[in-house]
Amino acid sequence: MEFINISDSIFKVDGRLATKNLITGHRVYGEELIQKDNIEYRLWNPYRSKLAAAILKGLKTIAIKGGTHVLYLGVSTGTTSSHVSDIIGANGRLYGVEISKRSMREFLNLCELRHNMLPILSDAMAIDNYKNLVKEESCDVIYQDVSARDQSGILKANSIFLKKGGIAYFIIKSQSIDVGRKPEDVFEDELRKLKDVFDIVEKIDINPFDKLHMFAVLKKK
Repeated sequence: MEFINISDSIFKVDGRLATKNLITGHRVYGEELIQKDNIEYRLWNPYRSKLAAAILKGLKTIAIKGGTHVLYLGVSTGTTSSHVSDIIGANGRLYGVEISKRSMREFLNLCELRHNMLPILSDAMAIDNYKNLVKEESCDVIYQDVSARDQSGILKANSIFLKKGGIAYFIIKSQSIDVGRKPEDVFEDELRKLKDVFDIVEKIDINPFDKLHMFAVLKKK
């Protein structure tokens, strides 16, 4: 097998993406485990993770590394966040915000094994619910993947937790905002609303892994 190191704990294994497994022997969503030189890796499915899709589509800004503090908005059951957990390691921290109680139950089970993740049951717009858990300007990265109409508003509200110069991975879901408009118009409108807080670093089309989505990389001013 050919192993290519992309960044901290992120590899390509024969062209497939993988992360070093923080919890040896444990699968999260039925992913394949691979052993090499007494180290275990988890294959990372780009059809199940928009971050994996963006990396495979040429993402240049890899801001999630060992020790990174991440505020994850819309963590769901924990597929992508489990790989982020692998990458940030024991010295990193992931704050996982999720509004669905059903999804949060699964994420809670994951957090019991992965101690670098903290579950937060809340609407991502209701930042007062977790201001006591996440300190202002304490996070290196915000990762937002929410299905809501005001996606730019959610990111702007949560930007208080991001350090100056920190990176936001902003997945824009056009169909959650306006099904009647062209996705390209929705994407540009959402980014325009954030120009007072963020600079645009990258814009990535993650087709064919996810359609009608844009993966934007933003830097806090």
